[in-house]
Amino acid sequence: MTNIEINYDRQYSLVKILTIWAAAAIPMLIMAFWIAPTIASRSTVNPLVAIWLFMIAGMIWQFILSVWLLYRELDAFTWNAICNRIWLKKPRDPKTGKTRFKYFWWLLPAFAFYVVIEQTPVVDIIGRLILIPLPILESLPELDLADLSTEQFVGAWWLMAVAMVNCVFNYFLGEELLFRGILLPKMRGVFGKWDWVANSALFALYHLHRPLQMLGFIIGGLSWSLPSRHFRSIWFAIILHGIEGIPLLVGVFTIVSGLAFQ
Repeated sequence: MTNIEINYDRQYSLVKILTIWAAAAIPMLIMAFWIAPTIASRSTVNPLVAIWLFMIAGMIWQFILSVWLLYRELDAFTWNAICNRIWLKKPRDPKTGKTRFKYFWWLLPAFAFYVVIEQTPVVDIIGRLILIPLPILESLPELDLADLSTEQFVGAWWLMAVAMVNCVFNYFLGEELLFRGILLPKMRGVFGKWDWVANSALFALYHLHRPLQMLGFIIGGLSWSLPSRHFRSIWFAIILHGIEGIPLLVGVFTIVSGLAFQ
């Protein structure tokens, strides 16, 4: 076995993979459709802000879960051991194992694929196919942060801090750490060469709190999971997913600064 092959003896079982997925997905579902609305109805907190704050809490929980799993798995809980385990490394040649910055050029076609699928109506068209077997899902509330674009939030600069915390845990320490750092390197023992597809599916289905977008996310997420798996580098997923944070930060800034209403 070469230094770039998977040690199947230490791969996760299907039960463990699904248990970790459930530990991330179920709390988000409960907080989005029960806890946050309940608290908002009994206070003056804006319902959408309440949901957003609880979604961030859910991603912080994913960080805690990830650290706990790493602590239990690693013989030496050191920064180098953590980086190797979660693939927080430069892209690696799948044949030789040598690291090369030049492989980051793969970000370009991966980003183009992501844009076509998730930044166009395609994600909604595919996502709404779930209504064929489950039409009841259409009655669930839409969780769209664009609805924060009202003048009541002009001057609410604390929302910028919320947006920045969201970005840190959404695109790095929360979702990406758990799904591409913890799960993806340990899924080949169960799913073989299709582990990157299974990982994208699990990540999409984790969005139970956004049911009408899950099917679209399965396809769009392939742009993150494939290069991350092929080059054994989580940086592909972090960078590509993190690009979503730019319009989020810009959008929140234009709202709280009042520019959106001029």
